Amino acid sequence: MKIQELILGLLICSLQTSNAAEPAPLPRVLIIGDSISIGYTKPLTKMLEGRAIVVHNAGNAQHSAHGLKNLEKWLGDGKWDVIHFNHGLHDLKYVDENGKNTGSKETGHIQIELSAYARNMKAIVKRLKQTGAALIFGTTTPYPDKPAGPLREAFQAARYNAVAIEIMKNHKVTVNDLHMLVLNRLKELQQPNNVHFTRQGSMELAKEVKKHILKAIPLP
Repeated sequence: MKIQELILGLLICSLQTSNAAEPAPLPRVLIIGDSISIGYTKPLTKMLEGRAIVVHNAGNAQHSAHGLKNLEKWLGDGKWDVIHFNHGLHDLKYVDENGKNTGSKETGHIQIELSAYARNMKAIVKRLKQTGAALIFGTTTPYPDKPAGPLREAFQAARYNAVAIEIMKNHKVTVNDLHMLVLNRLKELQQPNNVHFTRQGSMELAKEVKKHILKAIPLP
């Protein structure tokens, strides 16, 4: 009987030691965005290695209507501690009647007009707030006027950002102003005549995103 009690006691101690040794699960960070965020997610993941699990939504989040349609799939069933999100660059570009990119106003229109963008962003924020995650909106980054690719007018980024920032303010969502971060450094950080950034540019964006994540939640 004493031997059985001894064995039982050793098993209990072993289980307690095992449980005590298990590290707490790492915080989970979801990045929702287009190719700009895809560019900075890789360095961001390395920066937070061992401190957080960083996941980008599958593929390109594109415009706000696409984001709203796919939001449930991107959120999945797991718990997110931080969600850093953006839409805008694909909303303000010009497309033709078939939704294909176009380089001319004569052959197309803005993909998601400002009023529709506002409605979509309000709906996205409402759903994201239900997750209980710390929310961070990254503003749409600037670009040269009429860069290569589909027509984008430089002034539109500020217009769309202003609407988004007002929505975030009303819903008490933190704003990460990536637009202002790089506005005066485009020649240094952005690919020539392009909306996309160099490796250094993506690194600078990643540093700023990391800083906002660290402000949002304590990381190990």
